[in-house]
Amino acid sequence: MVFSRATSDNAALTGALLMISAALCFAAMAVLIRYVTRDVHPFEAAFFRNFFGLIPMLPWLFSNGPGGLRTERFKLHFLRGALGFGAMSCLFTALAITPAAQVIAINFTLPILTTVLAAIIVRETVRARRWSAVAIGFVGAMIIIRPFGQDFETGAILALLATLFMAAAMTTVKMLSRTDSANAIVTWMGLVMTPLSLPPAIYFWETPNLWQLFVMLLIAIAGTAGQQLLVRAYRTADQSYVMIFDFLRLPFVAAMAFVMFGEVVDFWTWAGAALIIGSALYIARREAVLAKRAKTATRLPTTAPADPQAIPATKIDLADPATSQTGEKPDA
Repeated sequence: MVFSRATSDNAALTGALLMISAALCFAAMAVLIRYVTRDVHPFEAAFFRNFFGLIPMLPWLFSNGPGGLRTERFKLHFLRGALGFGAMSCLFTALAITPAAQVIAINFTLPILTTVLAAIIVRETVRARRWSAVAIGFVGAMIIIRPFGQDFETGAILALLATLFMAAAMTTVKMLSRTDSANAIVTWMGLVMTPLSLPPAIYFWETPNLWQLFVMLLIAIAGTAGQQLLVRAYRTADQSYVMIFDFLRLPFVAAMAFVMFGEVVDFWTWAGAALIIGSALYIARREAVLAKRAKTATRLPTTAPADPQAIPATKIDLADPATSQTGEKPDA
């Protein structure tokens, strides 16, 4: 399979290194979540992830003041936060009870589920070849989960449910990014998810010790660093190209989990992950091809009269795509 080339060899290398670094950060975050949730309830760990995750946004918030958060789409921001809270709760619980590599492998169904939701909610046109890729990815997920056999695990279902919440959250982010800045979207996410995650955390509360607080701070730092590296990778090179390196999360997690917990990834997890990764890469490739065709079509000269009902582009639409889109993984 041939992927869209980056703008230059230097940009391709830089984008690849940025995405590999992001994958390493997300892998470390997943393994640290699995480590800390052995002693801290997943809902309490999720609260501290949200609380500590707000800290990096404070300088931006102080410099821009309340005006930086001004929005006419608060309901959509709240929905995005609620979906993110659902994803985080399921993901943290899944990592607490299921091998980390298995959870990450299932999480790779994110582009597949996003495609399905885009067709249902946004009414995006999805043709036969992409639906075929979705079907193959679904088969891969079922191989990992094995819902009809004796190896069925609740954690695998929670991982798939977390990914479904993530896909829905990404759909709302795409809608919000048309009008609101990336920093505003990320800050609103923290402002919504932190209070939402507090009541269940209080219900299961056990005061963490200093070491546990430090690990949860590392989780937030790894997640934030991964997001920043991800955005810069998408800004530097084509998304369909750098996405290849995101799948290094699986071997990174497998290696870390083996060293820390002695977890070994079974054959069926690798086999299912291969189908999921292949279908996700195909979907990314198709989206890149269609985007290139649409861009080329807009550059072609036309003698047709201007559409008097056309919606004019806003400033945010005319901005750099990397700044108008968060590129965000609604991780936890």
